[in-house]
Amino acid sequence: MQAPSVGGVRLPKGRGETVKLARGASLTDFADKINANPASLVQVLFHLGEMVTSTQSVSDEILELLGTEMNYVVQVVSPEEEDRELLDSFSISYGEDAGGEEDLVVRPPVVTVMGHVDHGKTRLLDTIRKADVMAGEAGGITQHIGAYQVMSELEGFERPITFIDTPGHEAFTAMRARGAKSTDIAVIVVAADDGVMPQTVEAINHAQAANVPVVVAVNKIDKEGANPDKIRQQLTEYNLVAEEYGGDTMFVDISAKQGTNIEQLLEAILLTADAALDLRANPNMEAQGVAIEAHLDRGRGPVATVLVQRGTLRVGDSIVAGDASGRVRRMFDEHGEDIIEAYPSRPVAVIGFTSVPGAGDTFLVVDEDRVARQIADRRRARERNAELASRRKRVSLEDLDAALKETNQLNLIIKGDNSGTVEALEDALLKIEVGDDVELRVIHRGVGGITEGDINLAIADNVIVLGFNVRAEGKATELANREGVEIRYYTVIYQAIEEIEAALKGLLKPEYEEVGLGHAEIRQVFRSSRFGSIAGCLVMDGLIRRNAKARLLRDSVVVAENLTINSLRRVKDDVVEVREGFECGLTLGNFNDVKEGDIIETFEVREKARA
Repeated sequence: MQAPSVGGVRLPKGRGETVKLARGASLTDFADKINANPASLVQVLFHLGEMVTSTQSVSDEILELLGTEMNYVVQVVSPEEEDRELLDSFSISYGEDAGGEEDLVVRPPVVTVMGHVDHGKTRLLDTIRKADVMAGEAGGITQHIGAYQVMSELEGFERPITFIDTPGHEAFTAMRARGAKSTDIAVIVVAADDGVMPQTVEAINHAQAANVPVVVAVNKIDKEGANPDKIRQQLTEYNLVAEEYGGDTMFVDISAKQGTNIEQLLEAILLTADAALDLRANPNMEAQGVAIEAHLDRGRGPVATVLVQRGTLRVGDSIVAGDASGRVRRMFDEHGEDIIEAYPSRPVAVIGFTSVPGAGDTFLVVDEDRVARQIADRRRARERNAELASRRKRVSLEDLDAALKETNQLNLIIKGDNSGTVEALEDALLKIEVGDDVELRVIHRGVGGITEGDINLAIADNVIVLGFNVRAEGKATELANREGVEIRYYTVIYQAIEEIEAALKGLLKPEYEEVGLGHAEIRQVFRSSRFGSIAGCLVMDGLIRRNAKARLLRDSVVVAENLTINSLRRVKDDVVEVREGFECGLTLGNFNDVKEGDIIETFEVREKARA
């Protein structure tokens, strides 16, 4: 059955069949699915008012529009489903333990520490690990994510617990959500002297959405004004009812600074894990898990902190995480000591990736390096197409003229010390709202120092480079200075957000508002061969100022706009302004059609401050 022609183009007509396409697919991909000529699809879309090429990535809306026109149901496959299909094509199953019940062994609980900024999360981990992490953090704000394993004792048995620290700053929402999803128990830290704050509520919501048990650590009980009972009452609003109030949530009053009740907190975590969870995994399979964080080390290359969720990760394994692949050349723990094997629930730093994985990327071990590279390449191509489709604005024939006009745009390159921070910073910057007149565009982001390649890209596209906890490398600094490329360095995330927001507002075209000065009534008109009509006026309110803008009203109707008070006299003297209750004579430039009883309204146009 053939379709009626669309703009003279005849195509095979669908019968309501479903066509599955990846996000960011091109018209060529669509044509392959329905056995059509890509050029014909380009013509069809042209007649529908959309201009695209056959090979460019297009948005979901355009794919659905084309599908509707040709009687196909276009189903855009989610990244998760597409990834599952990709792994299925390599006969790899992800997210489940291989083998039977007898292969599963007990694993340690993985705990995420969450809460509002400056409520003592890092101080708590610092006390647990007896290490000094806070001293290295800018402004006392965690800018990254880390994982550590510690030993605790319960009923005479030594048991390990894995901790993941998440930042409390509002910009790190995605990292908190990821932390909740990749762990077994959430420890919500609340300051006893501060109470429940916005990021506390957000952390609780993430934990409940991920369906993980919660243990509440009421911190800073040693401070003046601390009220742990108030915290318990506040948290009942969020379905966290303390055991002493008849609920099932364990609350532990602690002082991370003094080291008070830390053992009781670890015991509460283990008791919650034993009571509410069945923590078992199969160590005898190829490892799978999640990349918690990754950064580029000058001496060691890409280093990824990964959490093994099932299986055993070994030195020498071929590994793929997101669109990064490689071979595990070396692993070390939180103390920097080399390890050969990492069992379930074990966080380790892995060296051997050829590029930096993204924070939150799933990792898995495959049979050989070739398979790892193929999976990484296909993921990279998919993400690139999806990104191009989301960033490419729809341009129709009607708004082509507007699209071709120059727009105010701030282009950025973001480089940071680790992938989670770069992601959080980009996300926070793209959420800045300053209206439709100005656009923020991140043309490149990456992990590691600012390189010559970054500066060359900045030169080509008129870009500002942001370095977060990283600096420009030798020749890159010289090139930037020579070419006038601006590099901004930051160590605290909110400073970057504030400065970029100010820069965006600076790109906005100024807004002006009219500010009324006063009104004058014309009492008498004098004719002059030299000056034309001179209006003898009485200032009724405000003031009349020379060179001010004016309009003429007759019977409350505007007779003339865009006038200027050219000359202004009081008696025989030239004056700058005349105030309410005084008489004056004035002229309105070349405008002479003035009559007795007319009202002259004067005003100024001032630039309006942006909110």
